[in-house]
Amino acid sequence: MAADLSTIVKAYDVRGVVPDQWDEPLAELFGAAFAQVTGADAVVIGHDMRPSSPGLSRAFARGAAALGVDVTEIGLCSTDQLYYASGALNLPGAMFTASHNPAQYNGIKMCRAGAAPVGQDTGLAEIRELVEAWSESGAPAPAATPGTITHRDTLEDYAAHLRGLVDLTSVRPLKVVVDAGNGMGGHTVPTVFAGLPLDLVPMYFELDGTFPNHEANPLDPANIVDLQKRVREEGADLGIAFDGDADRCFVVDERGDAVSPSAITALVASRELARHGGKGTVIHNLITSWSVPEVVRENGGTPVRTRVGHSFIKAEMARSGAIFGGEHSAHYYFADFWNADTGMLAALHVLAALGGQDGPLSGLLAEYDRYAGSGEINSTVADQSGRLAAIRSAYGNREDITLDDLDGLTVSATDWWFNVRPSNTEPLLRLNAEARDEATMARVRDEVLAIIRS
Repeated sequence: MAADLSTIVKAYDVRGVVPDQWDEPLAELFGAAFAQVTGADAVVIGHDMRPSSPGLSRAFARGAAALGVDVTEIGLCSTDQLYYASGALNLPGAMFTASHNPAQYNGIKMCRAGAAPVGQDTGLAEIRELVEAWSESGAPAPAATPGTITHRDTLEDYAAHLRGLVDLTSVRPLKVVVDAGNGMGGHTVPTVFAGLPLDLVPMYFELDGTFPNHEANPLDPANIVDLQKRVREEGADLGIAFDGDADRCFVVDERGDAVSPSAITALVASRELARHGGKGTVIHNLITSWSVPEVVRENGGTPVRTRVGHSFIKAEMARSGAIFGGEHSAHYYFADFWNADTGMLAALHVLAALGGQDGPLSGLLAEYDRYAGSGEINSTVADQSGRLAAIRSAYGNREDITLDDLDGLTVSATDWWFNVRPSNTEPLLRLNAEARDEATMARVRDEVLAIIRS
């Protein structure tokens, strides 16, 4: 195995093709490096349903145990269930998953005790350096007394913790279609939803890391077509889709229309602010809708804008003491969940809000979905910086325009805004645009795309 791990160690996690880019011997070295960098006496490990996950997870456990660290394996779990275990047990954690990537991929999402993220600046770079060195020189010397490896089931405790964070006592009977995409939602949803007045219509709950029905990435509209059709056929009150490791949730209303994650962010923000007496900071990234900071202010809160990416959201939540954070990618972060993201808790908030009144979901969400958005549009470009400079030149001299470099380039006017961000891993520019009406949004979107793709 090559010592250069630059292709698989990303900004926030490890991810690559198995066994071409990494394998069980390398996973064992990652376990040893994780143990050494965290300096912990014990760690907790979980994995998803991918065919390679059990073997990689157990190899990681062996590597940590060899250095004297006690390992608790929680087995099959969602990523937010691993965060729950890290928080509840106060242990560093490792989750084996490649989220929505195709079946041949796998990865590791790592955190310190209390679900604090491990990224490039918080330990991942050091872990990579150790693994690269050990892959050349051999594994580190084992401890005189190896650690133990034990199993613990946390699913019921995880479900009870989530249900304790949302008042579900007034929920009316609802019919809900859930598309688990053959991912970990098929494992967690039956336990989390147990006892609620729900007529649950399951789709693709069979755990299958080859994803035989569609990719487990609901952010791509093609992957929620089955859910939208089923919601309409069943006359359901709503539909919910989870990604492969079930840490993100996407919502479809009773008409089968996709709900903007920004609208969900605004809805949950209003509920969390009400729960905290109308006070608190709410984090949102810079590609969320104008609706989000507006709703936060209207409900007494303080909105704080960040760059895109969970490490920025989590760091700002810790710094500001925020009660909630949301991203337009459908990651939702809760102070009561160790500042970690959990799509399942967001789903429970949607069920509580819808079930606590008599109207349809589309009506409930109308006040939270106020503007026309483009969604994220990716364009392959040969020269990212050159295209960004061309956009800056086209808009920078206009008096009615403001420019912002917090993350990529954001261009704002009175009635519209757009953001263009370069991908860190691919030759792409990502465009998000929003306006007060659909026609203006389409005009701005097409103008910017013409510059990007020229």
